[in-house]
Amino acid sequence: MDGAGSLMRAAADAGVTACFANPGTTEMQLVAALDHERRIRPVLGLFEGVVTGAADGFARMSDMPAMTILHLGPGLANGLANLHNARRADSPMLNVVGDHATWHRDADAPLTSDIESLAGPMSGWVRTARHAADLAADTAEALTAALDPPGRPATLIVPQDVAWGEIESVPSPEVAAATRSLVPPGAIESVAEVLRRSGERAVLLVGGTGCRRDGLLAAARVGAATGARVLVEGNPSRLERGAGVPSFGRVPYFPEQAAEVFENIDLLVLAGATDPVNFFGYPDQRSHPRTESCELVNLAGPAADVIHALDGLAAALDAPSVSTGTESVPEQPSGSALGPGELGMALASLQPEGAIVVDEAITSGGPYAGAARLAAPHDVLALTGGAIGYGLPAAVGAAIACPDRRVIALQADGSGLYTSQALWTMAREGLDITVVICANRSYRILEVELFRAGITEPGPASSSLTGLGSPAVDWVSLARGYGVGAVGATTADELVDALGRSFATEGPSLIEVAL
Repeated sequence: MDGAGSLMRAAADAGVTACFANPGTTEMQLVAALDHERRIRPVLGLFEGVVTGAADGFARMSDMPAMTILHLGPGLANGLANLHNARRADSPMLNVVGDHATWHRDADAPLTSDIESLAGPMSGWVRTARHAADLAADTAEALTAALDPPGRPATLIVPQDVAWGEIESVPSPEVAAATRSLVPPGAIESVAEVLRRSGERAVLLVGGTGCRRDGLLAAARVGAATGARVLVEGNPSRLERGAGVPSFGRVPYFPEQAAEVFENIDLLVLAGATDPVNFFGYPDQRSHPRTESCELVNLAGPAADVIHALDGLAAALDAPSVSTGTESVPEQPSGSALGPGELGMALASLQPEGAIVVDEAITSGGPYAGAARLAAPHDVLALTGGAIGYGLPAAVGAAIACPDRRVIALQADGSGLYTSQALWTMAREGLDITVVICANRSYRILEVELFRAGITEPGPASSSLTGLGSPAVDWVSLARGYGVGAVGATTADELVDALGRSFATEGPSLIEVAL
């Protein structure tokens, strides 16, 4: 057995079932090792941002790490944006990055770089393997680090001579079990006491694993018992929504709106979330939307068992059970009009039960978020780190993690162009993904930000750097070129028909929605 074979066997023994890859010359031993380790599914991405984004989507839906294979420093660098999103989402991931043979690195070949320095900011654990005989142990340590709550990307750099080195076949080391810490009863009672005092002038902010159904039900009980307002963090890594699940607002994106939410709040209790911060700094705006006088109390950090803590808090408050209501599904739109409102209603009314919605709609997704609280039960994956181009790759990973569920990529056209190569992987793997392109032919969020910056009449340079017309991207042709069936929709009737046909058909399809 060579070092690469021991790495793959150790990963498979630890439960890794998918490897998203864009390999090169220095990874050929790793590629060949997958021929012998059939427990790991190899998935080719045509760009490294697709590879890392797919591993993120897989981790969010399976709570297990996928593996990536990336080619040297430049390959890793191409995938860093979606590694940033994965780090912000606390997604466990094993990145295996090939490197030159150890004796070749000092020659400074064209692809030589400082891979550890590139990996560090986006990884929670980084190591360069030294010996073929240690690769299995290195892999086990990387996976242990990746799974250590709340989860993180781990990067193992494998020089080529370490991968091809022959070793004795030995059993794979064990990966330490990931155990979330429990919040002590005394700490829970202390939080209950301050909530009793603050009542309606308190906010309970839920994040991380607290955004699963059981956590949200417990949070709703706490809100009912105390009068505290319950909010969900602005960009949750995975949020359960729909019928039977309590629906709460999120911390708004724009700082003025977020500041208004916290304006009269004396107490902010964090349950799996962190102290909210505005995306950007603006003149005369604080970095954090809460006021300086607002007390900050931490019930449970992201690494804790957030659902257990919320259940304990509800019990400490003698909180009653809550009804999630029996609201009907959203109204289905009809006619010739088609805007974000009709798009949101159509998708929420037609999406199948158990759907996974990867939301990178940016400015066009607001109406859907409101309508989807009435939809069939589903999961939403949000843009945790703000680095656009995650939506289509994350849909790939989510579909491979959950092959029995329909995945819907609700995708802005501008950010979708960052990683459109993911469409090819969808076609090649035959994934049940419905891609809905919100085609407004612009970086609309940048147009909004120009206006907010006081630039009410953009000049030719500003317009050219925020508009996507001239020429307009033909997503239908683009998708078909990648092997994905596609149609356009210019009316609500056409959209309803296209969604119905897509949900009833196996494999990927794309609908370009003219907005």
